[in-house]
Amino acid sequence: MTTPEFHLFLPQMRMDPPTMVAKARAAEGAGFDGVALMDHLAPPIAESHAMHDAIVTATWLAAHTTTMTISHLVLCDSLRHPAVLAKQAVSLDHCSNGRFELGLGWGSMPSELRAFGVATTENRARFDRLVESIEVIEALWTGEPVHYQGTYHHIDGGQQQPVPTRPIPLVIGGGGPRTMALVADHATWWNCPGYALDRFDELREKAGPARVSIQQMAAFVPDEASRAGVEAVTARRFGHDRHLLSGTADELAAQYRALHDRGVERFYVWLTDFAAVETLGAFGRAVIPAVRA
Repeated sequence: MTTPEFHLFLPQMRMDPPTMVAKARAAEGAGFDGVALMDHLAPPIAESHAMHDAIVTATWLAAHTTTMTISHLVLCDSLRHPAVLAKQAVSLDHCSNGRFELGLGWGSMPSELRAFGVATTENRARFDRLVESIEVIEALWTGEPVHYQGTYHHIDGGQQQPVPTRPIPLVIGGGGPRTMALVADHATWWNCPGYALDRFDELREKAGPARVSIQQMAAFVPDEASRAGVEAVTARRFGHDRHLLSGTADELAAQYRALHDRGVERFYVWLTDFAAVETLGAFGRAVIPAVRA
């Protein structure tokens, strides 16, 4: 079995660029393998708060780190033409020395698309557009002229250079039948969403050759005296999610090991204290090595 990876999920809201860099660098120094951002025009359920653009922030963090993978959970297909996204992804790939992964989905917030008037909110149309976008992106990445006539995208001899430094990994999340077929056909990584964790073993069989990741919130308890306070703050901020991981370093490590034994190769860690630098350090010293051991 492969060595498990740990990526920090770092939603780029309510943080200025220096703070994001500080957290990303702390995660890199603590042994995290990557950092993943979100992609919205305004933060969901917190529209009045500040949030930075997904591609610009990824570029900024790539420029201020050296080893960690930069990605998103996930970019919304409806917000970008695939020719634009293909060019952005290759540019990030080159600028980061091959550290960029493309996470792509058909959009989790239809209300956002309606509010900004950027795309249809109809589910089937958004999914079908995503399928076409992936086909166009993969074709453009070859560096050859592309001729593509779809329902949503039309390319008449378009050609893009440079080509990627290596095959850019594609991350697709979801749990529906059509999504799982798309994962099996195109994805390097299948990210199992929280709502599908109860069906993980069933869905894993439908992911084909894609490797498996999950995104879960984690409440890190530094010591027994802090447990009640950490649990109270977590419940106040996020409610009672039965899939949330919570505990001391030893307890978290045991939970991650159990998931790794079930076939999960990558963990996107969403820390409930918003990735405090001291928590990142403690997580890296005590949890990550224990799971990998």
